[in-house]
Amino acid sequence: MKRKWDARTKARIVLEGLMGGCVNEICRNHELRPGLYYKWRGHFLEHCHLIFEEQPRAPSQSDLAAENEKLKRLVGELTLELNKGGSLR
Repeated sequence: MKRKWDARTKARIVLEGLMGGCVNEICRNHELRPGLYYKWRGHFLEHCHLIFEEQPRAPSQSDLAAENEKLKRLVGELTLELNKGGSLR
């Protein structure tokens, strides 16, 4: 049966090796195949730069409220235009 490793545990194990730990010993302590360790390490090193990239911020309540008001005005204007033009049928 395969074990599921969470991301934090994988990172901690990879960092142990990167900080100079003996890979064979680390793998033995965690009951892990060295091939899997090296796969994790490769993935870690390939994507480690992402930690320093700006994370998109979630819109604030005031941003959402402003956008909501803008959309309501637009719907109102379009409704008035349609009513001026008469029936669509």
